[in-house]
Amino acid sequence: MTDPVSLAGMNRRAVLGSAAAATAAAVTLPLVSGAAHAQANDVPKQANAPLPGVFRYRVGSYELTSLFDGYGTRPLDEKFVLNAPVDQVRAAARDAFRPADTLKISYSPTVVHTGSNVVLLDSGTGGKLGATTGMMSRGLDAAGIPPSAVTAIVISHFHGDHISGIKAADNTLAFPNAEILVPEAEYAYWMDEGEASRAPAGRKSAFDLVRATFGDLGSRIRRYRAGEEVLPGMTSVAAYGHTPGHTALQISSGGEMAMALADVTNVPFLFVRHPDWSAVFDMDADMARATRHKLLDRMAADRTLAFGYHWGLPNAGYVRKTASGFEFEPLAYVQTL
Repeated sequence: MTDPVSLAGMNRRAVLGSAAAATAAAVTLPLVSGAAHAQANDVPKQANAPLPGVFRYRVGSYELTSLFDGYGTRPLDEKFVLNAPVDQVRAAARDAFRPADTLKISYSPTVVHTGSNVVLLDSGTGGKLGATTGMMSRGLDAAGIPPSAVTAIVISHFHGDHISGIKAADNTLAFPNAEILVPEAEYAYWMDEGEASRAPAGRKSAFDLVRATFGDLGSRIRRYRAGEEVLPGMTSVAAYGHTPGHTALQISSGGEMAMALADVTNVPFLFVRHPDWSAVFDMDADMARATRHKLLDRMAADRTLAFGYHWGLPNAGYVRKTASGFEFEPLAYVQTL
C-alpha cells in the first residue's frame, strides 16, 4: 500500500503560484467591448476554470481538505421543499441572494489527513451525475493527494452523489488502496432484497446503484455502527432520517473537534435557516427534521466547527442559533494552516 502523503509537505507554492499567475493575468486584461465582450462573457467560470476548488484548514493536528466536485441543477419549485409553500421557499432564496426559480446544489467531499491515515469522507460523484460534476480529481491533484494515497473512504450514506466516485467508469476502483467503511444500518437497508422489492419505482435505480457499487467489493468493505470509533479520532454519530442509516462523523484531535454533517441539511441558506423544512431527498422527513434540530442545536451550543456536503466552499464554519432557526458562518477562505 502506498504510504500516506503528508499534506504539510505538499508543494503549496505551486498551487499558490498558479493562483497568483491567474490573478496577475486577470488584472492585466484589456477592456473589451462589442463582440469581444460577448466572447469574454462566454468563457466558463469557476466550475470549469483551470483553478480547482480546494479549501484547507486544521482540526488539532489533522489537516482537512474540502474539495469542489461540481454541482447539480434543479428547479426550485413545489417539488423540492415538501412542507412549505413554494412562495416562501423562493422568498428565502431571494433573501440569500440566490435565484428564486433555480437551485444549484454543490458537492464537497473532504479529505482528512491524520498523519497516519488519508481518509476521504464520501467519494464524490465520479463525474457520473452530469457534465457539471466530477471535478474533485482536479482538486486532489492540486492539493497533492494522489488517489493511491487514500487509505480509507468513510461513507455517510448511499445516495449516488456520495458513492458514485468509488469506481471509475470502467468499474475499477478509483482509490485502489482504500478500505471502504460504510454504516451498518445503511448497508442493511440498501442490500436487503425485501426492501428492494417493496421500493417505489423512483427508488429502484438507487438500489441498483448500491448493488453495482458494493456488490463485488467483498472484504474491502468494513461496516461500522453508530457510536463506534471507526478510525482513530473519528467517531460515528447516528443522524438517521435523510436515509435509514445516514451517519455523521465526529473528528477529534488535540482537544479540538469538528463534525462532518454530510446531508443533515441540504443547502444551508434554506435548511440551516429553516430546519423544519423537508427536502424531497429526506426519506423519513420527521426523523430528518428531529436529527437536524438535535445536531444543529449541539453545534451551536458547543460552538463546534461543522461542515456539510452541500454547503459549497468554504463548507466549514460555525452554526449560530437565531430566533427562527440557525445561520451558517463559514470560515474565512484565507485562513491558513
